[in-house]
Amino acid sequence: MKQIKYLLFPMVIVMFALLNSCGNIKNSKYITIGMVDGWAEDVAMTHVAKAILDEQGYHVIIQKASTDMILASMNNEDTDLFMGVWLPYTHAKKVSKFPELIHIGTNYESGRIGLVVPDYLPITSIDELNQHQEQFSHRIIGIEKGAGLTSATDKAIIDYKLNYQQINSSTIAMITELQNAMQRKQWIVVAGWQPHWMFGKMKLRFLEDPKKVFGEAEQIKTYSRKSFGKDHPELVAFFSNMHFDDQTMTDLVTKMEDSKNKEATAKKWVKDHSLLVRSWLDKN
Repeated sequence: MKQIKYLLFPMVIVMFALLNSCGNIKNSKYITIGMVDGWAEDVAMTHVAKAILDEQGYHVIIQKASTDMILASMNNEDTDLFMGVWLPYTHAKKVSKFPELIHIGTNYESGRIGLVVPDYLPITSIDELNQHQEQFSHRIIGIEKGAGLTSATDKAIIDYKLNYQQINSSTIAMITELQNAMQRKQWIVVAGWQPHWMFGKMKLRFLEDPKKVFGEAEQIKTYSRKSFGKDHPELVAFFSNMHFDDQTMTDLVTKMEDSKNKEATAKKWVKDHSLLVRSWLDKN
């Protein structure tokens, strides 16, 4: 009997340690960041954040999912952060469903969404699309269903009374179709956004939006789960400081798009921008 007690005691200690570890996992060095794969700016910023925090001794786990799934996971306290919230227009309705999520920083201030065409096309406004519906084959090439940009494009079709259908697949599919059409100098209109590397590699322009369906300038923000600030106050300061201007963002998304190893590219970018990164880490 005594031998059984001696065997059980270590097992109880191990079980207690495991339970205690699970209970304090959010206070550990493990950080989970939600990311929408295919969103150039979100992928770039998330990998840069990971590269910086890895150097600070954290273990960052990137969780790829849709915006809705990431926000819901944060609301359940399962995901720590999301750096790709577009406000005040694109994600306003999505964020409003989860009022306990915390805004902790603005990463970029010159975001824009809308309808985009190659600059060789002779139109400048969404109002002109119905005059060229045959050339465009009555199609607007969109991205994933459920995205804020997709909803705004559906609204634009209604508000402008466009005789068009939005074709949804994925961001990668949209860019591929855009590139193929531009190689042949064909007519194409897509749902796009800036910052994005495609504006650095292709000659494009946004169509004017006189009805302001797509809103005006947007900010890209970082949101966290409710208890993140209590568990990691030192990181709230970091994400509050993390900010990209136009030149820095364009440089980052272009380098990341050209990269076959995003983690390695992010580490090199962090090393090449050490003064900027140091200002983000400054606790004063």
